[in-house]
Amino acid sequence: MTQPIFLVGPRGCGKTTVGLELARACQSQFVDTDHWLQTKAGRTIAEIVEKEGWETFRALETETLKAVSAPSTVIATGGGIILAEHNRGFMREHGIVIYLCAPVATLVERLEAFPEEGQRPTLTGKPISDEVSEVLAERDALYREAAHHVVDASQTPEQVVSHIVTALRLACAS
Repeated sequence: MTQPIFLVGPRGCGKTTVGLELARACQSQFVDTDHWLQTKAGRTIAEIVEKEGWETFRALETETLKAVSAPSTVIATGGGIILAEHNRGFMREHGIVIYLCAPVATLVERLEAFPEEGQRPTLTGKPISDEVSEVLAERDALYREAAHHVVDASQTPEQVVSHIVTALRLACAS
């Protein structure tokens, strides 16, 4: 598999964790767009958003997506990367998009266990369970629109990777 694999989904669905495992399984490189962007900017996402706003952050996110897209690379994207239609189109045209889908309760549990406030600024200012529910309701259709494959991410990372590898093999065989 030489095309990049883009992992999309809400915060807490496991894009980074699964992405690292998937890259190992596929003998590919791994890039997390949020981490790459923060390293390049020398600031956290929260700092960028606080000082320059969401619009600037989303523009940087788009630049990052294009910069890191390369053959044989698994790319964990930021949860909101699908908000821009051109990002959805870019990923679909230039790689394989996997939506890591998980129920709100699973996402909330993971986010509460690993909050990472500096990396994950609040999107609504609401309690985490309300925010996750609201944001997922707004974005689920966009994740599905972007995705070539939808995978249940409520399982262990190893199980999720196994499902992705199977889906990729089946897609290549057809």
